[in-house]
Amino acid sequence: MNTNVLSNLKPSFGATKKSKLIGRGGCHGRSSTRGGKGQTARSGDGSMNGFEGGQTPLLRLIPKSGFKNIFRKSYQTVSVGDLEKRFDDGAAVDADALRALGLISKTLPVKILGDGAILKKLNVSADKFSKSAEEKIKAAGGAAVKPKIKKA
Repeated sequence: MNTNVLSNLKPSFGATKKSKLIGRGGCHGRSSTRGGKGQTARSGDGSMNGFEGGQTPLLRLIPKSGFKNIFRKSYQTVSVGDLEKRFDDGAAVDADALRALGLISKTLPVKILGDGAILKKLNVSADKFSKSAEEKIKAAGGAAVKPKIKKA
């Protein structure tokens, strides 16, 4: 009879050890290796991260600096030089066309910047234009269109 079947496998002698039950009397009864009484002797010792026993935590002692504007609006930027390289003359450029070519990725508003030169006549529709970008697009014979803002 072959004894090397899966149902007969077990660890060799001394390879495993029973875990010690603490707090059940015997060697580790009473305080169960947790020291004396108090908060840290309890199960789930829930002291907060950074808690310093009532002393003002270090994070609150460090001086804070700067200002974070919660109303700040972020834009994805595309330069007119990129539009010149990627689009054909007379093309309509909008967020969907820019996303299709990989010039933008997120759904944030788009801002066109004036880096580079543009010679093609493009109809560019974006949320915002820099002054130089708008001038360059119009000088090339194109149009810089901002979407109408709906008022409630």
